Amino acid sequence: MENLFIFGFNLLAAAALMGLGWLISLAKKNVTIADSFWGLGFILIAWLTFFAADGFFARKTILAVLVTLWGARLFLHMTIRNRGKGEDPRYGEWRKKHGEKFWLVSLFKVFLIQALFQWIISLGVQYGQIAPGPIHLTWLDFLGIGIWAAGFGIETAADRQLSIFTSDPANKGKIMDQKLWRYSRHPNYFGETLVWWGLFVIVLAVPWGAWTIISPLVITYTLLRLTGVTLMEQTEFSEDPEYHAYIQKTSAFIPRPPKKPEYGDE
Repeated sequence: MENLFIFGFNLLAAAALMGLGWLISLAKKNVTIADSFWGLGFILIAWLTFFAADGFFARKTILAVLVTLWGARLFLHMTIRNRGKGEDPRYGEWRKKHGEKFWLVSLFKVFLIQALFQWIISLGVQYGQIAPGPIHLTWLDFLGIGIWAAGFGIETAADRQLSIFTSDPANKGKIMDQKLWRYSRHPNYFGETLVWWGLFVIVLAVPWGAWTIISPLVITYTLLRLTGVTLMEQTEFSEDPEYHAYIQKTSAFIPRPPKKPEYGDE
């Protein structure tokens, strides 16, 4: 019963945080702020669980700290990236579609749905801190940390590379196809999924931890099919012939060497 209370309280807390984000978005008339609150929601859930759960202290600390490092970096990145800019085109399309009702629609379609996803994706982090044992670190803990570190490094590097590229006026209208972006059209999203698969491997160290595979599966599907790869390419780059050429040679997600142009295409 106590564990169910922790799960339930965390869901309400995430909803409250995103509700605050919604109120700020109304004042700013820009719901892009939801992108900044995305990372903060995971940090909130991780630390609420840390102080409420009675699991193995070292594992609790690892999970909470890793989520905090990831969430804080993402919060800073999104906040800096969106500062002084207009509303994200993806949200702009929804605003046009719903018109005067968008102020209310955004509460559910943008903010509260994100709170629910934060909670679902964090199920592993919550359960890993609640589980009473084992009361020692295992090889799965260290393997998970390694996978997390690889994902965190890839996501951070990819975001940094793109920021430098887009900040150069000479690159206006061009497609970033260099460095990590030469091997994947969305290396930042690939890195983010690795982060959550790493956290899942840590949770595998506790009894019955395998059920929390729902967490990395949900964020992987979300980034591939819902809010990430598919949505971005359908809204921002659908009419860009240069991006279509980029699609033909570059993996959408998992990094791999770019395809060589077929004879006659060069």
